[in-house]
Amino acid sequence: MYAPNRNFLWTRVFVDELARAGLRAVCIAPGSRSTPLTMAFAEHDGIRIYPHLDERSAAFFALGLALATEEPVALVCTSGSATANFFPAIIEAHESRVPLLVLTTDRPPELRYSGANQTIDQVKLYGDYALWSVDAPLPEGQPAAQTIRALRTLAARAYATADGIGDGRKGVVHVNLPFRKPLEPIPVETDHSDAIEDAGFDYAGAFTVMTGGATIPTVQQMQTLLALFERHERGIIVCGPKSLGENFVSAVAQLSQRTGYPIFADPTSDVRFGGHVQETAVIGAYDTFLTVPPTWEDPEVVIRFGGVPTSNVLNAYLDRIDAKHRVQVSADGVWADDSFRTHLFVHADPTLLCLSLSGRLQARPESPWAQRIRMVEAVTWLNLGQRLGDEFFDGQVVADLLERLPDGANLFAGNSLPVRHVEQFARPSTKHLHVFANRGASGIDGNVSTALGIAAATGKATVLLIGDITLYHDMNGLLAVRNCGVDNLTIVLLNNDGGGIFHRLPVSKFDPPFTDMFVMPHGLQFEHAARLYGLDFVSVTDREGFRSAVDVTVGARIPRIIEVRTDAAHDDARRKQIQQLVTTVLQR
Repeated sequence: MYAPNRNFLWTRVFVDELARAGLRAVCIAPGSRSTPLTMAFAEHDGIRIYPHLDERSAAFFALGLALATEEPVALVCTSGSATANFFPAIIEAHESRVPLLVLTTDRPPELRYSGANQTIDQVKLYGDYALWSVDAPLPEGQPAAQTIRALRTLAARAYATADGIGDGRKGVVHVNLPFRKPLEPIPVETDHSDAIEDAGFDYAGAFTVMTGGATIPTVQQMQTLLALFERHERGIIVCGPKSLGENFVSAVAQLSQRTGYPIFADPTSDVRFGGHVQETAVIGAYDTFLTVPPTWEDPEVVIRFGGVPTSNVLNAYLDRIDAKHRVQVSADGVWADDSFRTHLFVHADPTLLCLSLSGRLQARPESPWAQRIRMVEAVTWLNLGQRLGDEFFDGQVVADLLERLPDGANLFAGNSLPVRHVEQFARPSTKHLHVFANRGASGIDGNVSTALGIAAATGKATVLLIGDITLYHDMNGLLAVRNCGVDNLTIVLLNNDGGGIFHRLPVSKFDPPFTDMFVMPHGLQFEHAARLYGLDFVSVTDREGFRSAVDVTVGARIPRIIEVRTDAAHDDARRKQIQQLVTTVLQR
């Protein structure tokens, strides 16, 4: 291995070990100080590079890659404020436990606090949003073998920590790498980096192998839960945001069938869709039927998996019921109960726990109590279906979109209104659909880039359901369609000319300043944005036009924006009207 100077020895060793640890993708934004690291990635055949002009879009694209693959993805940028543009995606990754390996490059330590150009304090820049922050040592011209071993071990530990090896928490690892000039591959006579005997390039595998395992349920945990389930017939299982994997979906379905407890499934949990729905009581209409007092007794047991549910209606119901036992199961020990109702916190692998419990429980017939919930679910969807077709509005658009997505497709639901429409109008189905959303911090920034990352990682038909303000926030991300070769994304744009979500809030009654200061109508024509970034564009105004556009586009590998022009006030009134009509039927 020949390295012209110390910087290139450093970065080639570091990148080589990241690849041996398992890194397969990196998002790189251009810059000068990051030259040695960028070139090291460019020289490595085992890691795919996704180039991005904008650091914020790069970070959210990496978030989407990591969401889809559940593996760490690296980020590279230059020094200064470029590093701060990663921050919004880092916050989302931390809150959603998505593995990101953030590699910022920096000026050498002597230039810190000197007034040097493009120099800020980058050490532990992301604070507690990073699981681990490391200020890497400066490259040396004649490093000792131990120094090279330390550099390889740093790469292995950084990747493993982001991947949850250790305490089970996946998340963000920040490695800050300072470099002195020259930053280009220029030979330096005083650097003997090509003479290092133990640089490790001739190793067959990883220099440092990091391993971990699942948190196995304890005997006491099992005994406690078995006794609880056997004593109480009335119970519900709540699966909140964040997919816990296909094995978990199958395992929790088995637990539901054994206990007779219905599953209240957030659409982003992956439990609302798939073959198990045919034989499992998967409940998805709660955002509609729980707006009125239910006609069944309170559950005695509530067992929760995943994050805090998206639905405010479901959260309010869980907060007001008088359940005797509330159990929260967490694979990584992270708390997810903002009403603080949990009686028993179980730190254990959810899949292993469900399988172990199911194997020890005798199946019991579905109780009349559970049958009542299932009947209300069926009646709600029947009446919603009958009324959604009466008038064109955004809720009908979302219901039609979910119905027409092909098996195996991805859907990314943008914040703020789209994800709530998916929550309310996505009927449980035996189709295998994967629904994603940035619900960790629930921001509207970076939603386009996250969806593009998911599309790039999976290669499957992917639909981004997004509002106009959220698309505006991340129009820069659309450049990845061309630069990263993402041709399998369809964007369904709900354009209501402003912040439609605010019509659901009490502030909507105070106008002015409601329209000018909250909705903020913009009058933007997104056809121009589509043309700028090389996407097809079609605008629809009726149900048949929308259905036809979806059928023609999704899966056809034609990057296209399907715009649906809507009226936020009208649509929210229509949604409330349908909700009232349905709940009136349920109360008879």
